[in-house]
Amino acid sequence: MIELRSIVKGTLLEDEPMARHTSYGIGGPVSAFITPKDRNDLARILMFANQNEIETHFIGSGSNLLVSDSGINGIVLTPAKALTQLEFNGSHVIAESGVMLGRLVKECIKRNLTGVESLIGVPGTLGGALVMNAGAFGGEISNYLKSVDMMNMKGIISTYSPKDIDFSYRFSSIKSDEFVLQAQFELIEENPDIIQEKRMKASKGRKTNQPLRFRSAGSVFKNPDEYAAGYLIDQAGLKGTKIGDAEISHHHANFFVNHGKANASDIAQLIRMARKSVFEKFGIKLELEVKTIGFDPRELE
Repeated sequence: MIELRSIVKGTLLEDEPMARHTSYGIGGPVSAFITPKDRNDLARILMFANQNEIETHFIGSGSNLLVSDSGINGIVLTPAKALTQLEFNGSHVIAESGVMLGRLVKECIKRNLTGVESLIGVPGTLGGALVMNAGAFGGEISNYLKSVDMMNMKGIISTYSPKDIDFSYRFSSIKSDEFVLQAQFELIEENPDIIQEKRMKASKGRKTNQPLRFRSAGSVFKNPDEYAAGYLIDQAGLKGTKIGDAEISHHHANFFVNHGKANASDIAQLIRMARKSVFEKFGIKLELEVKTIGFDPRELE
């Protein structure tokens, strides 16, 4: 740790509770929580971790993340509050991975650019959104993507076009050992009234359908082809089920909320319960949308 600290120019927090860095407010300590100062700092950190075989995880703002109670013996890196440059050249947008989605959406709307307004209210950073191909109300972050710059564990930067990456529903083929640096988008100029109408529709849908008053990580499961995951969990009779301070939301059964003192094992139990009940009732295997760190996959099946 002393050697790592001498390398890092940004912020390094030792034995940092991940509960402070997830929207769930859940997660055990990580050996080193790092916000790199810039790309050069990031490259040094990645090369050090690679040479010393240190377990390394990349996160955004922790809005779609469940970290185990036992924590992480290694490094967590985030671009949030560091790589936050956002540039516009007409309808061309260049955004670093630490840019918050909310800021990106608002700045695009301000310039009468359409293509991302359906993501209004979606929490998290651009980097995290690209990795999971975040979407809402018919739109996905990858729809207007032109290129992505990524850095590997050897500090080498590569530029990818959308053809190089497999994007599908809440999925991208971006590798877990490549750090998203920035992305470029080509949006479309549109009548501001039409953009505002789309924005209002998405915002209203979010406020109506989601339990925004409580801590959560958004949708826990991806929607299967046949039915919405929330509908299946509801029909399995689990809406409102509580374990500890964790609950399958009364408002939306695909949102599991933390009422204040829930831990990761409480959420994990609800995940197992939902998967088991839905499979027994409908024969459908629910696939996780929320990202997890520190769990044996069997703990969540």
